[in-house]
This record gives sequence, structure tokens and C-alpha cells, in this order.
Amino acid sequence: MDILVNRQRFQVPTEWQDETLLAVLREHLGLVGTRFGCGAGQCGACTVLLDGRAQRSCLFPVTAVGQQAVETIEGLSDADGRLHPVQQAWLDERVPQCGYCQAGQIMATVALLRQDAAPSPTRVDEALSGNLCRCGTQQRIRAGVQRAVVLQRQRS
Repeated sequence: MDILVNRQRFQVPTEWQDETLLAVLREHLGLVGTRFGCGAGQCGACTVLLDGRAQRSCLFPVTAVGQQAVETIEGLSDADGRLHPVQQAWLDERVPQCGYCQAGQIMATVALLRQDAAPSPTRVDEALSGNLCRCGTQQRIRAGVQRAVVLQRQRS
């Protein structure tokens, strides 16, 4: 079987087909930006995008990917290396503290902004409520989302 990850097709050998998407991404493909957090789909550190929708990869069987396009934190930047507006906003607002949850936070934010280019603060809180941050940077995360909205408008 093969899967499409960050616009590239990868072969998943038979011995990896019983694994989760997270295990294949990290251990087989070397895409370690997606984190293993709780392993129970509760913390959001493992969030990737499947056809643009946020998905926890730690419990998701790689065989369930099918023809869906997988996008990880490594696939967000442009071909020329320019950061995605959400990534740039995270840097501008100094969002990360320990940084462990941030790839999942960023991916969930990208999914949100693809659905709603200017979400209300309540909508942001709802969309990111499943992504836990133990360092307590929620205020900076909210500021990062609002900064990303501005950056996306500037790029359009």
C-alpha cells in the first residue's frame, strides 16, 4: 500500500501496515514533527490533517488513510521554504514554551482557518479545546491564531 504525505507518495511496507499513522510517520518516514503525547487520542500532540481535517494520528490505523492526503507540520511551509502563516504567527507571538504540543496546535489551527478565515474567539477556543497545553500558553495560542488571520489576509 502507499500513502500521500505532504504531497509525496510513500510506500508502506507490509510489516508497517498494522501500525498507527503516527508510528509510520515518525518511525518509518522520519517525520518526527508530529508528536507522541498521550497515546490515547486525548491531548492532540499527534494532530495531522487528513484531506484538510484535523485528525489524531496516534490511534488512527495507517491502513485507514486510503486515498486521503496526509499533511504534517513538515509539509506546511512553501516549496521555497517560507513558513505557513500559522507557523510564522507562532514565532511572531512567541507562542511555544516547552513546544511539545505546538505541532498539534498549529495543525489544528490550520484546519480551523481553512474552514473559517476569521474565527471568533469562541470558535477558536472550541476548535482548539482538544489540544492540551500543559505549560499554560493558551493566551499566546489565541494571539497566534489572530496573528495568523492577519498574515493570511496579507498573503492573499
